[in-house]
Amino acid sequence: MCGIFCLLSLSPAHFEWDKTVYEHLKRRGPNWSQDLTVTGRDPCYQCLFSAHVLHMRGLLTPQPLQDNIGNVLLWNGEIFGGLPVKPSENDTVVVSQALLSCNSPSEILSVLSSVRGPWGFVYYQKAGDYLWFGRDFFGRRSLLWKFDAGVLTLTSVAAHNPGCDQFPWQEVPAVGVYRIDLKAVTEAGTVTFEVYPWAYAGKSVIFPCNEPLLKSVPSGCTAIMNQSGLVLTSPVCPLNMSIPKSLNETEAQSNSASSIKDLQQLLASKEENDEVSRLIDVLSEALRRRVQSLPIEVPDESPNKDRASIAILFSGGIDSMILAALADRHIPAHQPIDLLNVAFKLQEPKKQKDSAKNHKKHKNKPTDTKTDGVGSRTFSPFDVPDRITGKAGLKELQDLNPERRWNFVEINITQEELQKMRQECICHLVHPLDTVLDDSIGCAVWFAARGTGFILEDNDQRPFSSSAKVILTGIGADEQLAGYSRHRVRFKMSGHEGLIQELAMELDRISSRNLGRDDRVIGDHGKEARFPYLDEDVVSHLNSLPVWEKADLSLPRGVGEKLLLRLTARQLGLRQSAVLPKRAMQFGSRIAKMEDSREKASDKCTRLLTG
Repeated sequence: MCGIFCLLSLSPAHFEWDKTVYEHLKRRGPNWSQDLTVTGRDPCYQCLFSAHVLHMRGLLTPQPLQDNIGNVLLWNGEIFGGLPVKPSENDTVVVSQALLSCNSPSEILSVLSSVRGPWGFVYYQKAGDYLWFGRDFFGRRSLLWKFDAGVLTLTSVAAHNPGCDQFPWQEVPAVGVYRIDLKAVTEAGTVTFEVYPWAYAGKSVIFPCNEPLLKSVPSGCTAIMNQSGLVLTSPVCPLNMSIPKSLNETEAQSNSASSIKDLQQLLASKEENDEVSRLIDVLSEALRRRVQSLPIEVPDESPNKDRASIAILFSGGIDSMILAALADRHIPAHQPIDLLNVAFKLQEPKKQKDSAKNHKKHKNKPTDTKTDGVGSRTFSPFDVPDRITGKAGLKELQDLNPERRWNFVEINITQEELQKMRQECICHLVHPLDTVLDDSIGCAVWFAARGTGFILEDNDQRPFSSSAKVILTGIGADEQLAGYSRHRVRFKMSGHEGLIQELAMELDRISSRNLGRDDRVIGDHGKEARFPYLDEDVVSHLNSLPVWEKADLSLPRGVGEKLLLRLTARQLGLRQSAVLPKRAMQFGSRIAKMEDSREKASDKCTRLLTG
């Protein structure tokens, strides 16, 4: 994983670094920093390449990587399949060598199409004076762009400068890869991007002049379809659009269960399911690739029993519990796994009327999304819902594998620290996204990924800081398995057809709504986000299934949504977490309670806009 930066100037000019941008790039890649300038004489242009490397595979490979004929590669990615990478090899070198052998655009597209894993890249092709760049099919790595006074800038992370938005940063849409003909740029004085879009095998291509692309093209630039009509082959199969003919689409929880015991029995009745075994196989392989593709460690003279290579953003919910249970299969038992659990400080509850009201309201619903965790007599300001379910999940994992050292890291954040770090750092990382939801999730993920808190040993709290370079996150599960409340609403209104349309939209927009932001936020700690639920084989498998095998929204919350995943949890030996309803991170961590409760998630967040 790296921080990459490219500045294309239409005429050689002196460049001065934006200190904030440089520092954030360097934090992403603490193991090596280097700049390289390429100047074209006929035509006249200048490209400044800057790379900041987080060493993750094989031997440390400096970037920008220039081959023996002058091509330059900036690679922010991980290869988990498609191109062969030996354990001793670095994937940047593998990609550079594969591109060096290409003699045509179609061959370059073939190389990029074959890569399985997240990537963002910039590639200067000396022969022909071309500049290629783009993001993977899901947009799992951040890449931003802007065009200002004849200068095009591409970067993993930018900076937020209030009031200076005449030429705003935008995320590069993950609709394909882009090529700039540098000869044409200098002759016309403008920049035109040729787009090579993603397309499913055998499907006709419609030029991706969709709303996200049109909104994101920098002012002064133009995007056009490449004249040859070439495409990248999608790494996943299309979504199964089948609609059931025999199921009652309008049935709405008429068979609802009334207790946790009933829900468990309902799941148990559906447990004999071949699809569960197949999902476990494909998910397990996705985890294996992500927990075993690690830096070659030099043996330490004084081994630290706390030192983990893998951490998980951990709420105790079904998504993170399954990641932990499957990671446990592929990580040696003597190595710890860090479970990163973040909580934002609650205000002490009112003791009389409100306390009694809350106790009555939440009776018999300890895991409901409205539970605030403060109904017990002993009040802890960090007993947020995700802390409570996280501790329960820890107990399940300890029962599953008592030999494993599970470092449950309690990360406690006060409002003062939240405000300080948002202003100093997080507002720049979330940018150019700017909603209340981006603020809440961006801040929560940043503090969780930092991994600084304490663990409990022999009933004593001990300060702890996670050393893991790899952080697993459960994003992608809700989007594919109908985990959000909006999916239930759409199903009630439009049945399975409406639900399928909603799920199709989820993956189409996940790059612009979530993944670029999360990559910037997690990468700021010199750590790498990995997304097992967005492994290409996992997505293809889930896309191939009819929707009613993945979710049954006629069943109650805590069962119907992500039904296939809940059955998977039971087969893995997880019981309590299998029936937890979906709870969004901003509510489970209680960061949403710290700010203006009247705000809507889609509102512009003034706290981000003012820095």
